Amino acid sequence: MTITDQLDRLIALDVPALAGTSAKALRALGRDLRDRPGAVLAVHPSLVPASALATLLTHQGKRGFVVTDMTDLDEFTAIPTVEVPDQPLYLLHDVDRGDDMRNWSPDEALPAITALGRSPLTITEGISWLLQEPKGLERNHCFMTIASRKTRGTRLDARTPAIWISGGTGHDGKATKNAPKVGWCWAGNRHTWLGFASTHHRSV
Repeated sequence: MTITDQLDRLIALDVPALAGTSAKALRALGRDLRDRPGAVLAVHPSLVPASALATLLTHQGKRGFVVTDMTDLDEFTAIPTVEVPDQPLYLLHDVDRGDDMRNWSPDEALPAITALGRSPLTITEGISWLLQEPKGLERNHCFMTIASRKTRGTRLDARTPAIWISGGTGHDGKATKNAPKVGWCWAGNRHTWLGFASTHHRSV
């Protein structure tokens, strides 16, 4: 899709209202971005925080949600080795869901992704990608966004954000079954249904 198409998509999803701006102003923010094949428009958390952006995700007619034990989602920021453009809107290039790393832990996946010359996605970037490519979220083929971590003093919080499809069990509640779910996994744990989304590079 072109940048214009992607901006139209964000406007149709009511991103301007979440950002406290107008459709015209949102288009202006993307005016100077260059169309490139396969580029995905990313919403910076300074424009719309992850907790709000997550509610725009849809799957089988269900709206996205953040798990109840992650009320601090918006405190997760980019890790030091990931440089996110300081722009309200920017581009991700060659996004990959990372299925080949399913059943790896975040601690194992990060150096492997970096060694390939790629960069893991932040949680807001992962949501942004799914807003443009909803089919990127499939049951048993979901992903972590390990570029986002929360700092606790001099160390990182052990949780890593992830996006998958709710089974409607436990604290999620039956009403959330099949809904896109923003949750978390321990950095040292492996999950057979979660890969590690990454991008080749970011640009403005």
